[in-house]
Amino acid sequence: MTESETKTRKKLSPLVRLAFDMGPLLVFFIGYSFGDFFIATATFMVALFAAMAASFILTRHLPIMSIVSGIIVAVFGGLTLFLHDETFFRMKPTIIYALFGSLLLGGLMLGKPLLAAVLGEAVDLTEEGWKLLSLRWGVFFFGLALLNEIVRLWLPDYWVMFKVFGATALTLAFAMSQTPLMLKYERNKDAGETE
Repeated sequence: MTESETKTRKKLSPLVRLAFDMGPLLVFFIGYSFGDFFIATATFMVALFAAMAASFILTRHLPIMSIVSGIIVAVFGGLTLFLHDETFFRMKPTIIYALFGSLLLGGLMLGKPLLAAVLGEAVDLTEEGWKLLSLRWGVFFFGLALLNEIVRLWLPDYWVMFKVFGATALTLAFAMSQTPLMLKYERNKDAGETE
């Protein structure tokens, strides 16, 4: 993709992005409520890939996190349906969260805050800000992975509710709690103060 194509790439409005992110989860919950776990898994997969396709059509771009999530969903959702075993799909969030946490913390150890590559178009932080934000999100993702395993193993009857509502609420609350850090290390703000 050329530099001019990158600059003219369309961005989704926050409401459309939220619909693409939350839609498949709601479809999963509805499928589970009116069918069973396997119907919910199949409908979730269809909804997720439809949302990814619609996002690509609108923006001509797919975030790397969406691509990785899509691959993991295809593998573990496929195994769940093929083997008729819920374990694979229930483990999927643990693997995704642990992978994202590993990438963020691994990037920091290599001196490359990878979160800047994901959110760089939306937020412009100083290098120190990206490092702190990457560290916090990395630790948070590992915490979510652990929590998913706790619910999956010891509270399996509540796993669907946790996945659809609990993990989503925790992620939104954590993201909002990072606003002060992002405002503190916002590059434009720093530049304005020094001028």
